Amino acid sequence: MSDSHANLADMELIAGAARSGGEIALSYFRKDPRRWTKENDSPVSEADLAVDRHLAEVLRAARPNYGWLSEETADDRSRLGTARSFVVDPIDGTRGFLSGSGEWTVAIAVVEAGRPVAAALYRPVGDDLYVAVPGHGTRLNGQPVSISSRDRLRGSSVAGPKSIAARAGLTATGLSHAGYVPSLALRLALVAEGRIDLAVVRENACDWDLAAADLLVQEAGGLLEDLDGRALAYNRASVRHPALVAGPAALVDPLRPILADLM
Repeated sequence: MSDSHANLADMELIAGAARSGGEIALSYFRKDPRRWTKENDSPVSEADLAVDRHLAEVLRAARPNYGWLSEETADDRSRLGTARSFVVDPIDGTRGFLSGSGEWTVAIAVVEAGRPVAAALYRPVGDDLYVAVPGHGTRLNGQPVSISSRDRLRGSSVAGPKSIAARAGLTATGLSHAGYVPSLALRLALVAEGRIDLAVVRENACDWDLAAADLLVQEAGGLLEDLDGRALAYNRASVRHPALVAGPAALVDPLRPILADLM
């Protein structure tokens, strides 16, 4: 099977898994699921764990030779010795999920040689499915989407933490704050879709927050880079990343040095 065919087959697999995982999550949504706080002070619920178990069963059975990296599974690093790995966030935006917000997603990517080669991002509340493979563009519910065509910072919208978006150095550019999206993956998908012009990501986001959305942004014609202009590498020993910016090159290039002074 060629790489292109393998990527498309993997995309179909993870898209179906994201949908079925989303259905499981919906069965807990707004029903006060049991919840805990992890060591890094982030929340996790019985819904996260149920979706994680389901995705592991479905995906690892279908591709037993692939590695596995999930926010809710202990990392034994055996993934590092595999050609391809699943990178999974069972519920991206758990805080939003637990508060009753509809802005949470199931995010799944397949990573090879450090880069995503298939992506599926499903937003159950709204039944929105984003998918991408290299060279085939990004699709939302079967229709192609593309990055914003804006070429000036003034008047463009930026999504991200208010603590960053509201800083004087950023507001002086004329950017407008598009609000905070609890799911980081969804925030980036909205950039890929062109609904938001730019997104800013604080340091320490992890592979599972980013890998699927990274491919969505790239295939929609945009960039997701660190503040030195470098693309991200996934499925490494460390899964954490520095501060990032996403959007069209015409906006990312002038914004990077401004953010570097602020973050």
